[in-house]
Amino acid sequence: MELERAVETYLRHVALERGLSDHTVAAYRRDLAVYGEWLGARGVTEVDAVTPEVIAEFAAERASAVPAPASSSLARLQSSVRGLHRFLVREGRVETDPSGRLRPPKAPRRLPKALTIAQVADLLDAAGPAPGSFDASAAEPSAVRDRALLELLYATGARVSEIVQLDVDDTAHGDLLRVRGKGDKERIVPVGSYARAAVEAYLTRVRPGLAAKGRATPRLFLGVRGAPLSRQSAWLVIQTAAERAGLTAHVSPHTLRHSFATHLLQGGADVRVVQELLGHASVATTQIYTHVTVDALRDVYAGAHPRAR
Repeated sequence: MELERAVETYLRHVALERGLSDHTVAAYRRDLAVYGEWLGARGVTEVDAVTPEVIAEFAAERASAVPAPASSSLARLQSSVRGLHRFLVREGRVETDPSGRLRPPKAPRRLPKALTIAQVADLLDAAGPAPGSFDASAAEPSAVRDRALLELLYATGARVSEIVQLDVDDTAHGDLLRVRGKGDKERIVPVGSYARAAVEAYLTRVRPGLAAKGRATPRLFLGVRGAPLSRQSAWLVIQTAAERAGLTAHVSPHTLRHSFATHLLQGGADVRVVQELLGHASVATTQIYTHVTVDALRDVYAGAHPRAR
């Protein structure tokens, strides 16, 4: 089968049958155009003529290009090539998949960005007044909700998707919170007094009014029209609070999760306890935070020890 026709057949498949977005299909098209041009320069115009050695040469050449491509771009390119050849095998256009041994490059491991304890306090104050403070009684309902949302994110280290899926009943366990994580796995997470007070203020002063505006729902956090708060709305709450707090670094819902883990480890918590609290299946995932605390220790040592430099 001619390569150019094979590519067009595959692109129609991903656009129509798999329902991928126009943006994704366009990215596939660009990647496969690069692949097709490279093959054409070597006289390869039929898919039957593509061998594992040819694909390995293509991957090696792209990886050593100058300037060096980002690992994410290289991984996407290789994914496009694998997708094409797997499709051709499934459709019976070719007998074997020459891309079977192609492995995507490992993405560089990025250490999570954590806020300092002082920055977290600034972020929380920017979201809304603390319960019991002078300004709390006159605070806007949304500010009370936003403070409770951010307090709970930082107090539990939960993912934003887990927090917006909480029901009111999940908070009815005193200082424990029931969280439903990935794969619908439940875990119990302790909640400190600050977050408990913020959630209680929200439940008694704000949520009844929000709930009256929409359909009945057990969800804990509600939007201004009474519907369950979405992940996007929660993200916007955090972004707005970060701007008010003057935090120039990128702050996302995951930033509070990173900060939660980092501050626990800096405070002496065992990495396996943090693993349990975060809901990580493997302790290896949690251990990335130990690198963050080691870096912090190194900085303190370099600045404090007379013979550190």
